Amino acid sequence: MRRTLSLALAATALAVTALPGVSVAATPDTVRWGPCPEDIASPRLECSTLEVPLDYRDPDGRQIEIAISRLASENPAQRRGVLLTNPGGPGGTGLDYPALLAGSGLPQKVLDSYDVIGFDPRGVGRSAPVTCDLMPEQQARGNFPPYAHTAADVTREVRYARTVAEQCATSRTAWMLPYTTTANTARDLDRIRVALGEPKLSYLGHSYGTYLGAVYATMYPKRGDRVVLDSNLGPGGYDVTAMRLFARGMEDRFPDFAAFAAARPEYGLGTTPEQVTAKFFDLAKRLEAKPVQGIDGTWFRGLTFEYLYSDATMPLLAATWQALENDRPLPPALPLPENIENLLASRFSVICGDTRWPGTVQKYQRNVAVDRLKYPMLGGSTASIGPCAFWPDTRVEPPVRIGDRGPSNVLMVQNERDPGTPLAGAQKLRNAFGKRATMVTADQGGHGVYPFGPNTCANDAVTAFLTTGQRPPQDLACAAEPSE
Repeated sequence: MRRTLSLALAATALAVTALPGVSVAATPDTVRWGPCPEDIASPRLECSTLEVPLDYRDPDGRQIEIAISRLASENPAQRRGVLLTNPGGPGGTGLDYPALLAGSGLPQKVLDSYDVIGFDPRGVGRSAPVTCDLMPEQQARGNFPPYAHTAADVTREVRYARTVAEQCATSRTAWMLPYTTTANTARDLDRIRVALGEPKLSYLGHSYGTYLGAVYATMYPKRGDRVVLDSNLGPGGYDVTAMRLFARGMEDRFPDFAAFAAARPEYGLGTTPEQVTAKFFDLAKRLEAKPVQGIDGTWFRGLTFEYLYSDATMPLLAATWQALENDRPLPPALPLPENIENLLASRFSVICGDTRWPGTVQKYQRNVAVDRLKYPMLGGSTASIGPCAFWPDTRVEPPVRIGDRGPSNVLMVQNERDPGTPLAGAQKLRNAFGKRATMVTADQGGHGVYPFGPNTCANDAVTAFLTTGQRPPQDLACAAEPSE
């Protein structure tokens, strides 16, 4: 995304896997619930902290603090266990996510069945936050490089990408970089499970949270109960392939907006989807030559991509295009996250630390040449070079390889036209899981299915799995449903 969005039981023993030479960690301290921070406005949500090892190869060494939250089941007779949640990112805070899910329509029988657990992942929010000392203008650049029309455009971006990588590597939190990875966050998840006194945990992860859930299910196959992965990254997580797939996701999703705008001539963007599509390229070219109200071509492409995440923001996107077309005041934009610096810094830490990205400028130039032709709306941006090309070579372990070993307890759910985590990546993760997973696809667009989307077929399948353990007998394609 560009800018984007009762622990009093004695803990059981923790089995640490996937790192050779790791000893069994000591039992974490019992967690005591209390009020949440004042900016977490949910009276039912309780919060606490838990210490975890910075480096799981040295479990008794330096510790960091993880902030956790709980929305407790109010039906003890129906309570099954805990449902850990993650909203995505990487870089997204999750402390308030249980309350957000409840407010977004998480069914009561799911809320009765679980204590819904949230947390800020390591490096994020209140969990040992990292920084890259990004200046305001760097924060405003967001997650996408400028659109590269030529190889020289890629070369011009090298200095900026290297500068950000060097800032991250020399910041006051640089000591965390080798350990701010998805694998270590998965180990933190298991520490939370131990502190909860639960033999197993269920899980609901969205977007990047699908990769975190897939890694946990791979590292701890016997510790997972019911695992729901919603809006799925591919089996490589948020790697260079996923970054390039954003461009495909935009091409998958854009026809929905083109049809929306064409059906509403009052926006003046065209009366056919083809005319709306042509308007996109016309506006992008004009804004690259001469920005309007501070909006240049790259920002326009990124803003369009972001507003395609939800049907609800299509009117705002059309109004924004209309204002740019006529150089009129822009409508109010979606609010920025409260701490964009930490969001970007933690995102760089995870995506650059999880996997190795191409290290030569020529590779990015070739990628841009390919993706600019295949996916012209965004490919020249998402295939270009970023800080990960210059990341310090301090990785302490290889990426976790997602496979089919383990119980068949994973339910994947996916919109067919998801811009942020396209169906193509989800299908690759489905194949990697093999017999472990069943996938439900919904004939709708946007990012996020459960419980946010309107497709009752898909939503009902997830609710049934979380509350009864029953999944569809085979992969299920849910037909489009009329919008209200």
